[in-house]
Amino acid sequence: MATQGERPALRKPVFIKVDQLKPGTSGHTLTVKVVSSKTVLQKARPTAASSARPTRIAECIVGDETGVIVFTARNEQVDMLQPGATAIIRNAKIDMFKGSMRLAVDKWGRLEVTEPANFTVKEDNNLSLVEYELVHVVE
Repeated sequence: MATQGERPALRKPVFIKVDQLKPGTSGHTLTVKVVSSKTVLQKARPTAASSARPTRIAECIVGDETGVIVFTARNEQVDMLQPGATAIIRNAKIDMFKGSMRLAVDKWGRLEVTEPANFTVKEDNNLSLVEYELVHVVE
């Protein structure tokens, strides 16, 4: 039982490697390096509300020593994920886009830039290039 002034113990995150990611899974925590970043959508929202921010989406190739995957960065995440940066991605999920895996962080996840990691990214194992076929199981 926690005494007064103590907070309940937080569970330590379990870090996984890029090559362990599977379609349709979520709750992943990884440390990755950004290999490249390409803006794929940049549009301003209707000007009726002056407080509206533009929508920006970038596809970033991120990875570790086991492989790389496309990370879909949105809005302020685009600025954080510059090539060469090291980031910790918490509570990420796998989205499927045209049969391939994409890593994404929604409102429940977190992205933070951290100290440069000391691993070499394995760029020849791109998990987003593996095409999955959706199979309907009839019972």
